[in-house]
Amino acid sequence: MICASAPGRAGIIGNPTDGYGGTLISCAIDRRAKVTLAEAEKTVIENEGLQCALHIPDDYRNRGDAFDIARSVLRFFNLYDRKLHITITTDIPKQAGLAGSTAVLSALLRAVMAYLDIKINNYMFAEINRFVELNHMKMQCGYQDAYMTTFGGLNYLDFRGKEHYREWDEEDYGTVEPLGERVGRLPFVIAHTGVSHVSGDVHRPLRERWMEGDPAVMSAYNRIAAIAREGKKALLEENWERLAELMTENHELQDRLSPSGQEVARLIIAAMNAGASAAKLAGAGGGGTVIALTFDAERTLAAMSEAGAAEFVGLAPLAEGAVLVSKDTDYSIFSALG
Repeated sequence: MICASAPGRAGIIGNPTDGYGGTLISCAIDRRAKVTLAEAEKTVIENEGLQCALHIPDDYRNRGDAFDIARSVLRFFNLYDRKLHITITTDIPKQAGLAGSTAVLSALLRAVMAYLDIKINNYMFAEINRFVELNHMKMQCGYQDAYMTTFGGLNYLDFRGKEHYREWDEEDYGTVEPLGERVGRLPFVIAHTGVSHVSGDVHRPLRERWMEGDPAVMSAYNRIAAIAREGKKALLEENWERLAELMTENHELQDRLSPSGQEVARLIIAAMNAGASAAKLAGAGGGGTVIALTFDAERTLAAMSEAGAAEFVGLAPLAEGAVLVSKDTDYSIFSALG
């Protein structure tokens, strides 16, 4: 049996420019997806307490259900003739803008590559992740989730030059600069609204507008990318006042393009009324999760809870990315990984 896991993530600043050649600062959260894989008499996927058996090639097509991630990975690797039992579990809030589905994908890719004895570096791993999500799962996505669930930690991410999608083996690699050991504290709280969203549904119309050269989208995303670069300096210098200003500007620019919804607005207002310096989306809009910069976490958490927050998660700036947790096979694996 092979077991692998990968973390979710929360965008601190710069989102959602990762799909537009932008820059971001993002941090792993203390929730993870886990996947186990074992040879079996037939191919079975378990997820969310449900089971699905795959018998013929047509069974591997996407169905819009909880098994599509596994189907997509099996199709990508052309594993129709392998008999595998795949079990997926996660404690990342579902469809919360915290890269929950991408974390499952990263964990499953790690397990399958271990099974197939495939050795690649983490950058190529992240690119394969993004390629599978975009082309096999048919989810409009940028690069943040794929890179964060692969690398983990707290990172400055730079995707300049990656404005247009290519085949995974033709992509230039993004820049990943770990910041976890360089930052003394992270005064943030993260609250999930309890409202599910599908990030692809949020990103798709904005991507279309950007591809058409919409001046409002292009101007906003150029500025948000610059905000993240300024935010890196503020974070490293612990200039929280300046970081708060930049987070607020980031949110206002994105909210004008694609309103984040009343649930998000309610949590942001509650956080600010409780003394937070800034609050913004931690991922895509249409529901999702709010990250607030605050020096009175207890008060802010209480206010957001009263305003309807369904769940809170913590940041994990030193968390590992997609990793092999255990194996009881003889497969040699990942000696070449960075």
